[in-house]
Amino acid sequence: MNRNRNMWLSLAAALLSAALVYGLYELQRLQVERRVTVSVVVPNRFIPAGERIGMVDLEELRLPSEAYLGEMATELGAVAGKEAAVPMGKGEPVLTWKLNEYGLQPGKSESTFQLPKDYIRSISSGIRAGDLVMVYASGAEGESSRVFDEPVVIASVKTAGNVEIDNLERSHLLALADGNKEGMYAARRDANGSIDAINVNLTEEQWLAIDTLCKGGAVKLVIAYSPASFERIGQAAQLSSGQEESR
Repeated sequence: MNRNRNMWLSLAAALLSAALVYGLYELQRLQVERRVTVSVVVPNRFIPAGERIGMVDLEELRLPSEAYLGEMATELGAVAGKEAAVPMGKGEPVLTWKLNEYGLQPGKSESTFQLPKDYIRSISSGIRAGDLVMVYASGAEGESSRVFDEPVVIASVKTAGNVEIDNLERSHLLALADGNKEGMYAARRDANGSIDAINVNLTEEQWLAIDTLCKGGAVKLVIAYSPASFERIGQAAQLSSGQEESR
């Protein structure tokens, strides 16, 4: 009886010792792997240009440290929520220059259209590049109406001298990137210039709808700043905060 018990105890001790040795081996292997590799963010599917990237579209891949480039994204939160400025292949390390955070470039089904001056009745003077705006139709007959249910993105706002309207000392886009609502407000308040040309990112269907409405001259557009633009500032602030915490 005692012999059997001692045999089982010896076997259990041997198994425990083997498990401990294996655990130490795995721990050392992971430590060595982490010292010689870097975790980078890659898409888990093909992502076309202009598509907004979600967290479900991303995964992490460990690369040899000698293959790592400084412009490769290493945090999932730094990529999720942004748009692909160029197509990205499955498993391809995401480079920061391939990301478009504020949608100034047209999406995959969009083009950038300059709205003809004779199509416009009024433009909110505070509109800047990167803003979301609502577009309304205003005519001599009938009620005014909203042209699109969703806001559209302003790609560029120019003066008569073809200069982008912004504060040269403190850009509203840089304030937006930092999630700084106060800085963005101050930049807008201090910017000088009268809007002469406005470029908007539209789908082909949206542009044709505007052209059909306005080419006769009876209907003109009213372009109004959308409060949804401020939601972008909050999202930028949350993203920036998450990146700082992850560091």
